[in-house]
Amino acid sequence: MTRLVNPHGGDELKPLLLEGAARDAELARAQSLTKIKMSSRETGDLIMMGIGGFTPLEGFMTHGDWQGVCDGYKMANGLFWPIPVTLSTDTQTAQTLTLGQDVALVSSETGEIMGTMKVTEIYGIDKGHECMMVYKTTDLAHPGVKMVMDQGPINLAGPVKVLSDGGFKEKYGDQFMTPAETRAKFKQMGWTRVAAFQTRNPMHRSHEYLAKIAIETMDGVLVHSLLGALKPGDIPAEVRSEAIATLIDNYFAPNTVIQAGYPLDMRYAGPREALLHALFRQNYGCSHLIVGRDHAGVGDYYGPFDAQKIFDEIPAGALETKNMNIDWTFWCNKCGGMASQRTCPHTKDDRILLSGTKVRAMLSEGQDLPVEFSRPEVAAVLKKYYQGLTAEQNVKVELKGHSAA
Repeated sequence: MTRLVNPHGGDELKPLLLEGAARDAELARAQSLTKIKMSSRETGDLIMMGIGGFTPLEGFMTHGDWQGVCDGYKMANGLFWPIPVTLSTDTQTAQTLTLGQDVALVSSETGEIMGTMKVTEIYGIDKGHECMMVYKTTDLAHPGVKMVMDQGPINLAGPVKVLSDGGFKEKYGDQFMTPAETRAKFKQMGWTRVAAFQTRNPMHRSHEYLAKIAIETMDGVLVHSLLGALKPGDIPAEVRSEAIATLIDNYFAPNTVIQAGYPLDMRYAGPREALLHALFRQNYGCSHLIVGRDHAGVGDYYGPFDAQKIFDEIPAGALETKNMNIDWTFWCNKCGGMASQRTCPHTKDDRILLSGTKVRAMLSEGQDLPVEFSRPEVAAVLKKYYQGLTAEQNVKVELKGHSAA
């Protein structure tokens, strides 16, 4: 490979974020428009359209797009897309709108005007159908299903103009990189074969091993960390970023890893989300996506390697970015190091496996993580966070007891 992969659907990125005088004028105009409140997920999707991460989308999807994506991985125009990118509202607000009307898109969390949209379609959907096709379940205990079921009953479609990056650049600085910025960085480094490592967690020894396997055959790895909303109990992005930076600084060769973040919320859609991860990593310039065990999954809703298998089910040529499948990895005492089920001949009694739940429990109780699971420097970052969290919880308990008295 002598060049970076093309952006999805064409040869150019299509960022929709306005800048300078054009942004100022549109923001002033938006003040008098009907306001549509967006959920955290919808806000993240809009920001991704703004920075070009969802190239070549021009706005929120129509009913035809929604149906095609749910049922056949493609929009009405035939473009491959694995998960609907839609905007919803309540019935009362929808009844006040007319086709062709411009509306302002407002973050329900901050109240900031994030963009504007020309309403080209107003439609309802079968939420249960979306959940079954995308998440393979309608169980409300699934956070992605709950996200869909909690959204408004009416969807709005239309092209958007994006006015804000949601403050991610201000909060995360150089770590918040747009697709244009990662592509420029890869070219500066002389990289064309780049593997993306998707994470919503700090990197432990298994994650480190996955990235190093990729480095052996790639020019470099983009450790691409989710900066949007997670489910309760997940580790905040700023703590995760510090832990990852500590690992990279201490245990990776120079100029082999770049850490960056992106603004989406997790959907926990397992296999379908793995496809979305590959799609927008193509826009960021990555030729491959590392897909390990239970990629983007939650609970027991998906098989451990369903996210790998789904890449064999999509149309040939749907994505330039390819999946790099890697088996379940762990520390093996008999091997004396990291291994996978493909390379290790020993039994589970020789393998050190810790779940995220167990790790969080150990850290919250002040226990040290085994060095076979986490590098000491990384464990120290996480332990400091959990000690602070425990202290904060203790203060809340004390305050609650005091007020009750």
